[in-house]
Amino acid sequence: MRDEEKKLFLKEYNLSEAGLIKLIHASYKLLDLETFFTNRNEEIRAWTIKSGLSAPKAAGGIHTDMERGFIKAEVYTFDDLMQYKSEPALKYAGKIRLEGKNYIVQDGDIIFFKFNV
Repeated sequence: MRDEEKKLFLKEYNLSEAGLIKLIHASYKLLDLETFFTNRNEEIRAWTIKSGLSAPKAAGGIHTDMERGFIKAEVYTFDDLMQYKSEPALKYAGKIRLEGKNYIVQDGDIIFFKFNV
């Protein structure tokens, strides 16, 4: 089904989103999960974690060495990336912030972890 057909179908039945998407969102909420992203060398990856994890614990979900040697996290949001279009533009606008060990990862964060092992 093409995008236009999907939009028409959803509008015709007064639906805000497709059933599968609703199921995924409900499952994440029920299981207390959230997603953060990493962006490295033009590759964006999504990582699913329990809600309320600190930045070092989230880094540990990628690799235990990253948790053990955690220094800081460079964090920005998906919405900011869509608005500014690139990391250099985000830096220029002051939208990339440094967070420490106590930072609680938010759903949709895009994070670059700095660590030393």
